[in-house]
Amino acid sequence: MTPLLEVEDLRVTFATPTGPFRAVRGVSFALGRERLGIVGESGSGKSLTGRAIMRLLPPSARLEARKLAFDGTDLLAASPRALRGIRGARISLVLQDPKYSLNPVMTVGDQIAEAARIHGGVTAREARRKTLEMLEAVRIRDPERVMRLYPHEVSGGMGQRIMIAMMLVPEPDLLIADEPTSALDVTVQMQVLAILDDLVAKRGMGLIFISHDLDLVASFCDRVLVMYAGRVVEERAARDLANATHPYTRGLLRSLPRIDETRAELPTLQRDPSWLEG
Repeated sequence: MTPLLEVEDLRVTFATPTGPFRAVRGVSFALGRERLGIVGESGSGKSLTGRAIMRLLPPSARLEARKLAFDGTDLLAASPRALRGIRGARISLVLQDPKYSLNPVMTVGDQIAEAARIHGGVTAREARRKTLEMLEAVRIRDPERVMRLYPHEVSGGMGQRIMIAMMLVPEPDLLIADEPTSALDVTVQMQVLAILDDLVAKRGMGLIFISHDLDLVASFCDRVLVMYAGRVVEERAARDLANATHPYTRGLLRSLPRIDETRAELPTLQRDPSWLEG
């Protein structure tokens, strides 16, 4: 079966006053209709990899790859018009913080309906119906009332659900979720993950789940890519993450606090220059 997404030797380079900075260095993976986790420290290139797939990079960035294909479409060769037809409609991106992603001067309902009209080509009445259905799908109570609210009138957890609803209303084939639960408390975090899991299973989507939380990714995803300094240093089945062999992954796992352990201090990573090779 042909993968939904194929990425080979993806590289993102920025021009700086001191020379080129290689932010993503040779990332390769294939994605089916599954849940793929990408983990690593801040600055490891996780979010940039997700944005590069959608070609949402600043002008200062140079994007290169041997192959970057989505469902048979060459994303590197695609025209701006073709990309506009893919972004939102077939690939959606859920950003980390809804406070900075939602339009503060539009109601929640108008923003979700706008996504349905632009990417789904439906009428205003149909867009409203789909908006209500999607708000119910992400388990928001009283969707009629929530539709009339502005972003500042909803909580962080509800704002994140609204972002997910907006990205899923066009019924995409691939969802890229960039730390969608990092600002949420544990209870709401589990609710959002349950929503994503349910929607991925029912709609048969592919999911790229970007996070710095190894325990969360290990329990939620099917496979995990571990990134360090812009490159993938290890790939494992999520259920087998505890048996990782790369010293960077082992160091990340050891640095996690455990309820069943008493330690004076958490260990820190001892970095090896050889991890940068590749």
